Amino acid sequence: MEQMSYVERINAGLEPNPRTESVVVDLFAGCGGLALGFEAQGYATHGFEMDEDCCETYRRNLSGQCSQVYLTPETELPPANVVIGGPPCQPFSVGGNQLGRRDDRDGFPTFISAVKRLKPDIWLFENVRGMFYRNRSYMEQVTDSLRGLGYIVDARLLNAVDYGVPQNRERLVVVGHRGGFRFPQPLTRRFTAGEALGESAFACPPNAKILTESMDAYVARYERASKCVRPRDLHLNRPARTLTCRNLAGATGDMQRVRLPDGRRRRLLVREAARLQSFPDWFAFYGSEGSQFNQIGNAVPPMFAFALAAAVRSYLDGMGEAAEVPAEMLAGPRQPSLF
Repeated sequence: MEQMSYVERINAGLEPNPRTESVVVDLFAGCGGLALGFEAQGYATHGFEMDEDCCETYRRNLSGQCSQVYLTPETELPPANVVIGGPPCQPFSVGGNQLGRRDDRDGFPTFISAVKRLKPDIWLFENVRGMFYRNRSYMEQVTDSLRGLGYIVDARLLNAVDYGVPQNRERLVVVGHRGGFRFPQPLTRRFTAGEALGESAFACPPNAKILTESMDAYVARYERASKCVRPRDLHLNRPARTLTCRNLAGATGDMQRVRLPDGRRRRLLVREAARLQSFPDWFAFYGSEGSQFNQIGNAVPPMFAFALAAAVRSYLDGMGEAAEVPAEMLAGPRQPSLF
């Protein structure tokens, strides 16, 4: 796989291939980006997600089932030795006003309840780095609660660009385990947006949305006001900026866009956004264009998930050799944990 091109990697390396009977419970599953990485590493998954389009995308592309449900701390869940998820990040993101636990979209009580009831061998969640700021004290409460259930809790800021994703996307990954877990090592190379998009970056298909003169003028004002040193067009010789729902589908000066050879600029297409998020070309999204952009922008990049799943698999394979965890290790965070 090391010698494959980027497109070969995502198309051949992310085929769902469940090889175990154990089920990974995937909470707040979205369209299945995190689950896809785990299924490619040999796990069966069961997703729980309230959005209808996300559930349809999950079911059509993954081997596991997806239950459409509004998750609560009381939601019935199947037995599982692994619990993963992406609790809604809007309460902790700048765009979501960082209301934290005062936001009714907070999914952490549900995640904690799932861990308490299922008692998995290992659990993992991914979220925005904004949890370190205004709501850091709340996240410390969350990790303290999970640590109190008998787990060592480790947290790292990881960048998806270091794990085969052609995009700078720094995210917080928090893992609960019994001792011996190791975060995945970064790859030896980084992929660029040009390697991901190929000739598509120079094309202008009929469904392309070209920026008008007034939109170009607005973008110029936006970038001046934000003291942007380099235009936010996609630079093909480097990884892309972080993809979000807002800059994929929103009518803003921060939008993701391609500059064509003739100087015009157009917005990214759905399939281009999917490539930059490391979704395989065979992975089909369902719903309106806006819904598809939202699914992509909210997703955990599958190649990033693949690396995390490999670390989980390595940990579970070695559990029989793990020594008993000293009680003092469960009493508080250990370095290099962020909490």
